[in-house]
Amino acid sequence: MSTADADYVAAYLKDADRNRYFATLILPEAVRPAIQALFAFSADVASIRDRAREPAAGEIRLQWWVDALKGEGHGNVRQNPIAAVLLDVIAGYGLPTVPLLRLIAARRFDLYQDPMPDRQSFEGYAGETVSVLYQLAAMVLNSGAEVETGDAAGHLGVADALIGHSRAFGYNASKGRIFLPMDILGANGVTDGEILSGTESEGLHAALAQIADLAREHLTKASVAIAKLPKPLRPAFGIAPILRAELRHLPLARPFAVPQPVADWRKIGALFLSWR
Repeated sequence: MSTADADYVAAYLKDADRNRYFATLILPEAVRPAIQALFAFSADVASIRDRAREPAAGEIRLQWWVDALKGEGHGNVRQNPIAAVLLDVIAGYGLPTVPLLRLIAARRFDLYQDPMPDRQSFEGYAGETVSVLYQLAAMVLNSGAEVETGDAAGHLGVADALIGHSRAFGYNASKGRIFLPMDILGANGVTDGEILSGTESEGLHAALAQIADLAREHLTKASVAIAKLPKPLRPAFGIAPILRAELRHLPLARPFAVPQPVADWRKIGALFLSWR
């Protein structure tokens, strides 16, 4: 990969997904650009829902990535620095493309207004859009060889997605989207109409508290699983302390308000205290 492309990817990731950018700072320098490329690819695909004015346009952009990964891209795919570095990483480490294609397929859900039906569907979505990143990052740290990190990647991915979507709950509601599981919300008497109209209720507060507890449960299980992994692989899951900090600051009392960000210095401090 070219230095210029790698620098672009790092800058893009820092701007688009600050948490995962910070998490790469504890990685060995030799593999940092490769894992940053995986995370930047994910951030670019996730951003399509806000960049596309309508689902059809989003489908076209997602298909561009499918074609690029399959080697069927039109024009010079490598003019896109993220694609250029990602393709080099896939080739250099022998990473499978199927999980990345599944990530793209799962992100098609983002383009439409269907609410997330239930916890099982959410956990499947989180597995294909988030857990896969940590699994592939561990493979990079293992020189491309497959490694069993199922519990660590699986639980961390679900926790990451629950925390992220809890923080973005009000923003997504304003856009007509519900990403948190409707079965948990509905069990507390919350309807999709109330969410989309920005109506607060005791039931909503209770549901979001339950979702926060679920995120905490997954994060705890992830931490136990990470601690059992060989030490060289653990930095692939470096985001865990950042997620713990964000979990403590979920806007449960004002779910539709823009959440106060956790200060960068707190995230970096938590990161280096946990992984030194």
